[in-house]
Amino acid sequence: MESYAYQSMSFWQRLRGHFHTVCVHKRYVAEGCFKLGLYRQGILHDLSKFSPLEFGTGVRYYDGHRSPNAVERMVNDGCSESWLHHKGRNRHHFEFWIDYSHIPGKEVYGNKMPMRYLAEMVCDRRAACIAYNEKDYRPAMAWEHYCRTKDFSVMHPDTRLVLEKCLCLMRDEGEESCFAYLRELLKKTKGRDYTAEMLGIPDDMH
Repeated sequence: MESYAYQSMSFWQRLRGHFHTVCVHKRYVAEGCFKLGLYRQGILHDLSKFSPLEFGTGVRYYDGHRSPNAVERMVNDGCSESWLHHKGRNRHHFEFWIDYSHIPGKEVYGNKMPMRYLAEMVCDRRAACIAYNEKDYRPAMAWEHYCRTKDFSVMHPDTRLVLEKCLCLMRDEGEESCFAYLRELLKKTKGRDYTAEMLGIPDDMH
């Protein structure tokens, strides 16, 4: 039987570690959202992580360097009930916006994310990298993590291009440039639909 790091930790180590990680994550998401004027989202971000299902899973599978949901997925043959619960309650995950497709030849379809939730998603990805890497954190990490899953992520094309533009800015020019760009996007798209073309984002920017 395969062994996992969490199995060598005491309950109290896992409880303290998971609670600390969640709080650090929420702190940095709030910091990012506040810079964008998304105060309500910054405060309410990821409150479902304190629900019995999600928090219990987080403590049980905490190992200190990756999401407990990822560990639960490995242990339970690819299924994380905690993640299914989480993504269905948090609009800043692109998976929240996946539905059955009306387009011939596609089974599922990623609907376009409203810009305020897309911006929160950028803050979320940055904060997750900080929470799990702490002193070793680099602004390029959010892009690097995205690249590991982008080829099989179901996402609306415009949402994908905006997200990639933001993560590339964070990687190449730093966090403040990314936040400045997001503030500009939120101002441009307030109460309106958007397209990557309208925002001047090319599809070959990498």
